[in-house]
Amino acid sequence: MQIEQLVTTLIAELEEGKAKDIVQIDVRDKTSITDYMVIASGTSGRHVKALAQAVIEKAKENGIQPLGNEGLSVGEWALIDLDEVVVHVMQEETRSFYDLERLWQGAEQNRGQDAI
Repeated sequence: MQIEQLVTTLIAELEEGKAKDIVQIDVRDKTSITDYMVIASGTSGRHVKALAQAVIEKAKENGIQPLGNEGLSVGEWALIDLDEVVVHVMQEETRSFYDLERLWQGAEQNRGQDAI
């Protein structure tokens, strides 16, 4: 699966799970850690955990084994490392506080299905 196709698939999975404010950021020219970041909000700890788990399952269905994940037990901020794509799912307050979009300002951003 090509990376752009994976990002589109993961965003569709997040949208199906009713994630809010999904943003895809192209960071290929900003870091060697990953190519894309996908950031989405959940409405509660349970919602964040469910969205993160859905992303992990969708990646596995598409032959991508996550390199790791963080925060699934708490549900405030879950990070799923898929190597070329890193997915952040956060509660709205946590997302607002850390403001990853501003941190990566200057990187190309797209929202929802307008991504890629």
